[in-house]
Amino acid sequence: MASPQTNRDTSRRGRGPATVTAAEKAQARDVSLRRIGMLFSPYRWQLAVVSAIIAASSLVGLASPFLLRAVIDTALPDRNLRLLAWLVGAMVAVAAVTSAFGVIQTWISTKVGQHVMHELRTSVFTHLQRQSIAFFTRTRTGEVQSRIQNDIGGMESVVTSTATSIASNLTTVVATSVAMVALSWRLSLISLVVMPPAIFLTRKVARMRRAITTQQQRELADLNVTIEEGLSVNGIQLAKTMGTGPALIQRFAGSSARLIDLELRSQLAGRWRMASLTIIFAAVPAVIYLAAGLPVSAGTVSIGTLIAFTTLQNALFRPITGLLSTSVSVISSLALFARIFEYLDLPVEVDEPAHPVSVDPARVTGHVRFEGVGFTYPGADRPALAGIDLDVPAGSTLALVGETGSGKTTLGSLVARLYDPTRGSVRIDGTDIRDMRLADLAAIVGVVSQETYLLHTTVRENLRYAKPGATDAEIEDAARAAQIHDLIASLPDGYDTMVGSRGHRFSGGEKQRIAIARTLLRDPRVLVLDEATSALDTETERAVQQAFDTLARGRTTITIAHRLSTVRNADQIIVLDHGRIVEAGDHASLLADQGRYAELAA
Repeated sequence: MASPQTNRDTSRRGRGPATVTAAEKAQARDVSLRRIGMLFSPYRWQLAVVSAIIAASSLVGLASPFLLRAVIDTALPDRNLRLLAWLVGAMVAVAAVTSAFGVIQTWISTKVGQHVMHELRTSVFTHLQRQSIAFFTRTRTGEVQSRIQNDIGGMESVVTSTATSIASNLTTVVATSVAMVALSWRLSLISLVVMPPAIFLTRKVARMRRAITTQQQRELADLNVTIEEGLSVNGIQLAKTMGTGPALIQRFAGSSARLIDLELRSQLAGRWRMASLTIIFAAVPAVIYLAAGLPVSAGTVSIGTLIAFTTLQNALFRPITGLLSTSVSVISSLALFARIFEYLDLPVEVDEPAHPVSVDPARVTGHVRFEGVGFTYPGADRPALAGIDLDVPAGSTLALVGETGSGKTTLGSLVARLYDPTRGSVRIDGTDIRDMRLADLAAIVGVVSQETYLLHTTVRENLRYAKPGATDAEIEDAARAAQIHDLIASLPDGYDTMVGSRGHRFSGGEKQRIAIARTLLRDPRVLVLDEATSALDTETERAVQQAFDTLARGRTTITIAHRLSTVRNADQIIVLDHGRIVEAGDHASLLADQGRYAELAA
């Protein structure tokens, strides 16, 4: 049955080109430039050095027009070879110094930008790691990947070059303007005429690009989802067995085609406006030449001054254009920052305690208590669990049975703190698990679920994932306990065999036994077995169950099962129905009561 989230995703994909909601537009507007600037705050000294280099480079570069004027007005007419040599040498030296400054500035600014990108990527990944399972059940995997890869990747040019570009262009504009006024204040007034239309046109183009960027990132996210769903091992199997390959190709092609359209719109947005601005910039020198040649101004400006001034003017228009282009990029990138900050601002539903209780996992006995536990999934209209009171003594076994949807898996998830109860508490050895460090709880509680997930690496590394410092002997002991060692040892590469994507190198039962061995390697005091033997055949299930019986001695085991054969020897059997306990007892007493458990057994 499709979830509401899935239905919403499907309906949105069917609308064609990605659209931007009013909420998303408001969110993009709310992105603070101050918050973006805070990303650079740890590197203020490096940026200060870059700014100083930029200022020095701009000041040194301003000498070139004055040197040129001296060459044209003095050295050449007077045939002063000595002065000409000095002036030409100075022009070469200016070029060499500004080039060296440029290399140093680029190195520092790029390094700072890449560090900011690294910290942004790491912050998003770390924050998402802290999210509860509920977040990932309602969020498409491709969407998460798109935000980390496409959105942060799209910011790279802005993050790595914006600060230095603004500093460089602004310094150049100020210094060049001062030099132009020094050469001729009258000609400078003509140059300033282009500024108001330039700023107006740039703001309009920036707003257009920003809206298109938001649509592009949403469409890229849809494309990522299609890739994830269509090219994963499970997705390929589903497509081949359901015959939906052509439909997936059509969906991918449609999304890709919309990206072409959006990219064209992004590149051409405001292109005619900016082209008209370029024409205006080009026309200004012609107007200056005309003004210099008019009878009223004839003879007031020397040829050297005129050439030096137009050279400065060209140098002025380049940084002005750079500043305007940077403002377009920054405003456009606000849509990307909005999407990233949205993830960074997500509340952490299952977080580290503010004042954690000190717990030594090695000394925990595993006494589990559920006290008035209730839980409701976000957006659900009825609770998944209500009024659960249970006492599971250390070293005992508890079995949870009931029909699908009765709350068995939810109750097991609360022990591992995959969710926090809406009401009541779960305690281990008297300590509320919400007061334990998450790392301590993970060392105490081990989970083997019905959905086995193996990493795309070797068998050995899959097992060592649970205990990075485990020796080969410990790994093999855990595999023996899970009845999988002989099979692994018989493979040509043994424990160095690659399991393949999601473990598809092995059968369902083999994958599940590897997952069991991985959990047992951690030696947890509390075991939660959520249909842990569901993929095993009868003979293998019996062997693994015997191993569980041996390993369960001295530790608390909570077993969730449909097959009553796996729970008949449990110390306690709890029958759940619609999130409530309807029966409790051992196998014999529950059969004798002729209630719900007896019906399930029958």
